[in-house]
Amino acid sequence: MEGIFGSSGVWFLIGAILVWFMQAGFAMVETGFTRAKNAGNIIMKNLLDFCLGTIVFILLGAGLMMGEDALFGLVGVPNLDLFTDFANYDWSNFFFNLVFCATTATIVSGAMAERTKFLSYCIYSLVISAVVYPIEAHWAWGGGWLSTAEPLFGTSGYFGNVAYIDFAGSSLIHFVGGVSALIGAIILGPRWGKYLDAKGNPTLKRRDAKFVRAIPGHNLTIGALGVFILWFCWYGFNGAAASDMTQLAQILVTTTVATATSTISTMIFTWIKNKKPDVSMTLNGSLAGLVAITAGCAAVDIIGAFFIGAVAGVLVVVVVEVIDKKFHVDDPVGAVAVHGANGLWGTIACGLFSTSTGLFYTGSFAQLIVQLIGVIAIAAWTIVCMIGLFQFLKHTVGIRAGKTEEIEGLDKHEHGLPSAYADFTPVPLAAEVIEAEELCGVMPVAATLPEGGCETLAPSAASSSAETGRGAKLSKVVILTRQSRFEALKQALNAIGVTGITVTQVLGCGVQKGASEYYRGVKVDMELLPKVKVEVVVSKVPVSEVVAAARKALYTGRIGDGKIFVYEVEDVIRVRTGEIGYDALQDEE
Repeated sequence: MEGIFGSSGVWFLIGAILVWFMQAGFAMVETGFTRAKNAGNIIMKNLLDFCLGTIVFILLGAGLMMGEDALFGLVGVPNLDLFTDFANYDWSNFFFNLVFCATTATIVSGAMAERTKFLSYCIYSLVISAVVYPIEAHWAWGGGWLSTAEPLFGTSGYFGNVAYIDFAGSSLIHFVGGVSALIGAIILGPRWGKYLDAKGNPTLKRRDAKFVRAIPGHNLTIGALGVFILWFCWYGFNGAAASDMTQLAQILVTTTVATATSTISTMIFTWIKNKKPDVSMTLNGSLAGLVAITAGCAAVDIIGAFFIGAVAGVLVVVVVEVIDKKFHVDDPVGAVAVHGANGLWGTIACGLFSTSTGLFYTGSFAQLIVQLIGVIAIAAWTIVCMIGLFQFLKHTVGIRAGKTEEIEGLDKHEHGLPSAYADFTPVPLAAEVIEAEELCGVMPVAATLPEGGCETLAPSAASSSAETGRGAKLSKVVILTRQSRFEALKQALNAIGVTGITVTQVLGCGVQKGASEYYRGVKVDMELLPKVKVEVVVSKVPVSEVVAAARKALYTGRIGDGKIFVYEVEDVIRVRTGEIGYDALQDEE
């Protein structure tokens, strides 16, 4: 592949650097869509994909991919030119193909996340970068049998000299990664607790699975940022090999149109299907469009890009749900659907939408047949290699982490990392509580906020005790309600003279056991819903007034208005002054 100003052009190398930065995007997507206890493990795998791949690509992979064609176009001949002729070696193409190789390896990480031994994954990464990817990439990009149709079909045959189209790697990179991910996920088995048998017990056997349990990722924000990074870097992924500025601009447009269309397609499809637009699936829809347009980004027009994206957006949802709920293959991030299914679709779509040779533009099936022959050959090579590799790992070093390691997290057991989020509290605070705490210079999980504001926390002279309050009854009122009703409740309590409240963000449910939502097409029974817990201790203000004010402020008539609990309190002590009982609850003059 040659970029602007030749294969050593500046844009060509900038594009390669953008492809390298896709490692950051993949790391964030995979980390955000999985659980926090495995974040460090996933980051390590994405880091090592490139580092291990660099070494073996130098030693073997580059020769197999870029070496002199041999064995009827099936493989390149490795040589030592990169060691013996450093000054004249084609380092631009080497670096470009190296970063593409690393991308292929990274795709599998997400599908095998949260239960794969780190050692086994490293061995897999070495093999796919050294042998699997270089050989099949040689077929189309290294001068092999798919780079031109002539050695296979003959110029005078039915197919003429129609060549295989995969401009930037829908099949050579993404389809290979997706197929590898599927095989790895099947041989590895699902995460513990993902599937349940007929009795509701966790099972690792796909044939015994009767129920599917959704396991949401821990940080959608990180996952979304990863998608944006990937989209940005994809302009280099697809456009680096453009022959001139005009073609580059066309590639950028087709890439954008297909991705935008795919994103909207996924959103609408999940909205209709689940009654609400699915956020994580829509993010996958963006990636699906990027993958699908990669093969034909330089061969299709804007109409073709639109239809490629529209199909990709629906296809990713269907495949995610089919492999999860029908075939019971656990793919935490949707790698098989995004890269495998849409890598296949994007490659086949070239046979339909190519403006020069596609069926819809020329009426000829030649390009479509060539595309099908190519993906069948690539799939066969990948399946054979990956089944052999993963079975070898399974019966030697082992491929799956132990049950204890998986449940407690790979970060702890594989890397000695107690948490990838040390010193961060996972409990969110209501906007009002956050604002008050920031002003006071503190940030506890549960904050006691006097109605007078931060200044009432400052030291002041102790007030004299009122004898009339010595024997007053002390009562604690605990109110659990929706977060959205907190402001109204606070104002109502303030109006009747309640001078201090304690607010905590909690999770809980009543007799209805929460609500049901959908995550990536799987029903999630949200038994624990976010609530606000408000606690007040009163003596001067009658409990009946507190209860009446709270009910009036919180009542909507719908399930979820909350509960009010009343307790007797033995005593109260103001720490600073030593006042007790009734006196400790009163305002200081």
